[in-house]
Amino acid sequence: MLAPVESRSVSPVFVGRTAELETLNDALAQAAAGNPQALVIGGEAGVGKTRLVEEFATAAAREDAVVVLGGCVEIGADGLPFAPFSTALRALRRELPDELAAAAAGQDEELARLLPELGETSPARGTDRSDEEGMARLFELTARLLERVAAARTVVVALEDLHWADASTRHLLAYLFRTLRTGRLVVLATYRSDDIHRRHPLRPLLAELDRVRTVRRIELGRFNRAEVGRQIAGILATEPDPAQVDEIFERSDGNAFFVEELACAAHEGCRPGLTDSLRDLLLVRVEGLPESAQRIARIVAEGGSTVEYRLLAAVAQLAEDDLIEALRAAVNANILIAAPDGDGYRFRHSLVREAVGDDLLPGERSRLNRRYAEALEADPTLVPADVRVMRLASYWYHAHDPAKALPAVLDASVAARRRHAHSEQLRLLERAMELWDSTPEDVRATLRPVDYTEVYPPCGCDPETAPLRYLDLMAEAAVAGRLCGERERALKITKRALHLLEEEGDPLRAAWFWVQRSRLVQAQARGDGWKELGTARELVRGLPPSEVHAEVLAIAANWSMLRNPGPEAMSAAERAVEYARMVGAEDIELNARLTLGGLMVDAGQIEAGLAQMYDVRNEVLARGLTAVVGRSHVNLPSVLEGIGRSEESAGILREGLRLTQTMGLRDSEAWVWTNLAESLISLGRWDEAAEAAVNARGTGQSAKPRGGGSNWLGHLALARGEVAQAARHLAAARASYGSHDPMPQNNLPMSCLAIGIAAAEGRLLDARTETDRALSAGFPPGTHRYAWPLLRAAAVAESDARALPAAQEGRAAFLERLSETVRKLTTGVPLWLAYEKWTRAELDRADSRATPDTWSDVVTAFEALERPYDLARVRHRLAEALLEIGGDDERARAAELLRLARATATHLGARPLADATAQLAQRARLALTAAPPPPDPSDALGLTTRERDVLRLVSAGRTNRQIAEELFISPKTASVHVSNILGKLGVSGRGEAAAVAHRMGLFPAETLTSGTRS
Repeated sequence: MLAPVESRSVSPVFVGRTAELETLNDALAQAAAGNPQALVIGGEAGVGKTRLVEEFATAAAREDAVVVLGGCVEIGADGLPFAPFSTALRALRRELPDELAAAAAGQDEELARLLPELGETSPARGTDRSDEEGMARLFELTARLLERVAAARTVVVALEDLHWADASTRHLLAYLFRTLRTGRLVVLATYRSDDIHRRHPLRPLLAELDRVRTVRRIELGRFNRAEVGRQIAGILATEPDPAQVDEIFERSDGNAFFVEELACAAHEGCRPGLTDSLRDLLLVRVEGLPESAQRIARIVAEGGSTVEYRLLAAVAQLAEDDLIEALRAAVNANILIAAPDGDGYRFRHSLVREAVGDDLLPGERSRLNRRYAEALEADPTLVPADVRVMRLASYWYHAHDPAKALPAVLDASVAARRRHAHSEQLRLLERAMELWDSTPEDVRATLRPVDYTEVYPPCGCDPETAPLRYLDLMAEAAVAGRLCGERERALKITKRALHLLEEEGDPLRAAWFWVQRSRLVQAQARGDGWKELGTARELVRGLPPSEVHAEVLAIAANWSMLRNPGPEAMSAAERAVEYARMVGAEDIELNARLTLGGLMVDAGQIEAGLAQMYDVRNEVLARGLTAVVGRSHVNLPSVLEGIGRSEESAGILREGLRLTQTMGLRDSEAWVWTNLAESLISLGRWDEAAEAAVNARGTGQSAKPRGGGSNWLGHLALARGEVAQAARHLAAARASYGSHDPMPQNNLPMSCLAIGIAAAEGRLLDARTETDRALSAGFPPGTHRYAWPLLRAAAVAESDARALPAAQEGRAAFLERLSETVRKLTTGVPLWLAYEKWTRAELDRADSRATPDTWSDVVTAFEALERPYDLARVRHRLAEALLEIGGDDERARAAELLRLARATATHLGARPLADATAQLAQRARLALTAAPPPPDPSDALGLTTRERDVLRLVSAGRTNRQIAEELFISPKTASVHVSNILGKLGVSGRGEAAAVAHRMGLFPAETLTSGTRS
């Protein structure tokens, strides 16, 4: 909770803000009901944001909510990565230690990047290599942590001074605001609106939050005159003179903090009109302090948002009694206050700190930073361990000492990287490049590569003995820029690096930078990246095995698998596996083996390829290799789905969902949802498939899984007769995929959907145009799983339009082209063979050559597969062919096929197929539902089932004993039943009862006799 250490305001009276407090209290009530709330509070400096948060926190605590505060920390001009979240989580750990430990269980090491108290993060080199989802994983785990902690108790997380927030903090906050789904949680953030100039880094985040409907914005305005009067009365503890209120209101313009300063100045005898500016007003009370207290204020102003007491003592170099006396004077004057944790001091308001800091002389500022840095170097325990390297780097940099600043900045960049704070890592590395030339050569010679950048060769030789080079910094910065989304900056860095390498003759380094450019070009939608990869391959050709060489081959093989699979891709994958094993690059080897397995399946080595992929999946799970978990649970089920093993695919995808959600791999999770939607469509579980596709569109940051989700929603909509909706989904899929990097796995399903939509709308020529475009591109190995549904869709369109006059022009040539393609396409698995039979049958139907035998083969092929919708469609076609022949047997068989097809269509909601079966049955005068049985006449007599059985035997002439034996009852019970029957029939004897049964036709198959059997 907020520590009740100090009052941050002079006035004991909280003035106004009724509407704002109502909004906050409503958010608290909503959160208590299990609906997480997000709020952003903006207002100019001094308007009262902190006081409003304090009042709300007090009210929330009264409702038994846990309130934790995190403030964005400013050291010079540098924000500490994730500082407000680290502070808030630390406070949450103090308040709810057991709940937080339980919520973090299993992810302690990852969450320790934000809260080091949870455990140790591995400092080993290369541990984050290729961890493209590292930052997103940390964000997802943080969101789930907060949701779990707030599952049983309301939690308020307040983050102040967002205008100082580092980029990583801003990204994490935006992620939380977008993704929090459950929990009794309120997350609110404050920012200083008058600081948000046009190029301020917070401005894009505020614009983004304006588009998030679940985020509430509160803008604090200034006080009116009446509110200023009440505030002054609270400060002075007496009713102020109206003239004084007018003067202060006019001078402060209703700004709460300036009202306080002006009221205090007036109360202490300083006329506010004597100052030329409000900044001068802020300095008046500082300058009224004893010289020692003024000096302490200047030291604290340059030390950061909060300065620890021991660090302050080391920098001030005063006797402890003198230091405490100076601090007491500053605190009593309400200039400084004790920090919330009680271990340091801060300015009561940041405006005062800024005024004091701006009043420092340039030499004085750098001297203070040097003394801070020297004190921290002499005793690293003066500040918390998790902020030490960042603070030291900032102090040395602002001390303008390159020899000291460069090593400190490099250490800080490593710390930022290990926290997945890649934006701060990039800023620090750019600062290191700025310092490079001004750092003495002898200092640079002592530096060593402190962190490997993926597979980049740090110095082209032994990194333990060779010095760090400028290119090494550029490599680190390029990766940091790619991972934090600053891709334009990363592209510029790689361009400069390649220019420097032109004269060095270092092919491995150059190849590495070309691989980075390939990734960046693709990410920026400027191309498919193959040109850059091709350059990298040429540079490593003929070189000995290395990690760079292995990665180039692995990435090239994966690129080809997705876009142009073939023997060359297989060869690259095999060599990538071999080279990665030789140099011990585990993750490159596993990724290359996944690619190799997929290519083997494409080449017809199905079981061997699947075994390779299953082995990788099992190794990844056994060794907990997060970086490969996602891909192994995306690629393997995709391959299984492609060869018709949908149930097997869905099982692995369900496991993949569990793993990616547990590990916070949101982008991988999105791909899993996309592939699961496809498999569930095949299995006829369409409602589940639609849910999976929607989840694919709403999970992760990557656009391509969203395209996949939209594509499968389009296929579902088309099959259900929602053609306009299908067209909208197709447009959304195309927008998500873009046109800069075409891939068959994306384009062919979209073309198949486009053909179906065009055919449904009667645009046969458009369907032909879309088909021609796909046929012209060709279907290389690896694309057959997508090619067969497309060819089938084109053949169906032609088959259904065979009688249309408008379809005749160009029809023969188009059908011949389709037939030629079908003849060339492989049918290596039962699914593809079934599609081939179906496509050929449709082409025969288009030429009026299809027979029942033709369609029987197709039905038989699909009966062995897990595709109920496809089976229903071809059953409908077979029924149609049977009815064209006629005959009682054919009609009976057709009726049964139509009943089965219609049952499937009705279950799936496939309205066009259901309508088609009903229309065909109606034309053939077939009843698709069996006629209801005639009513049982015995029902009108009120007979029970047992009495009916007895009457049947009475009508057959049985005695009571015979009835008892046949029905396994006693003769006495039989006699009772007979008596009841006679009463219900209104007759006096057994013979009359038999006559009634005969007359009513109760037992037409029975022969009635009047005697007994011998």
